Amino acid sequence: MNTPPAIAVLEFDSIPTGVCAADAMVKKAHIDVLRIGTVQPGKYIVVIGGTVADVAESRREGLRIGGERLTDEIFLPDVHAQVYAAIGGQRQDNTGDALGIIETSAIPINVAAADKAVKTAEVTIIEIRLGDGLGGKGITLMTGLVHDVQAAIAAGIAVADRPGVTTRHTVIPIQDDALRARIQAATELYPSGDGTRDQPTAGKRASRR
Repeated sequence: MNTPPAIAVLEFDSIPTGVCAADAMVKKAHIDVLRIGTVQPGKYIVVIGGTVADVAESRREGLRIGGERLTDEIFLPDVHAQVYAAIGGQRQDNTGDALGIIETSAIPINVAAADKAVKTAEVTIIEIRLGDGLGGKGITLMTGLVHDVQAAIAAGIAVADRPGVTTRHTVIPIQDDALRARIQAATELYPSGDGTRDQPTAGKRASRR
């Protein structure tokens, strides 16, 4: 499937509200449900993709239903292919000199930070993790030449710098070989199964209702 030109990520602090919003969103427009479900600590996440117009329409419905239970959200009308793949659970090789990490207290803004980072400099996103095993945080790991990773991290953090969101970041100029190998294998202490991420729950709604 070709990368959709737009994605939206909505985070709710109420699971019933999140489920209701997700149902309304998929009924509202012709979108792909890329990821949907609970994450720690008791949040509900909805990630959708599709055309700019359809994602925008579906997102507006999610915002309406979510109301005060919506804790964070982003809309990316031209998402980078690396970000889309990483959200889908794909991991890339950790082959660059430097390692950069962006951590955010909210999940959607981490996706926006990753998108800005990879559009700013020549970096490879190793992984984007959203919520589970992180206490509801989002993290993005990227690699490349030192100056590129530094520029990408700076751009991503600038996007994530907004009220109510805590951000942390680091750049390791030259990775130790042992660390590189462990990051390559997994970022979890006890990865489940063979260490691969869950695959997205994908389903397309054929028409508005």
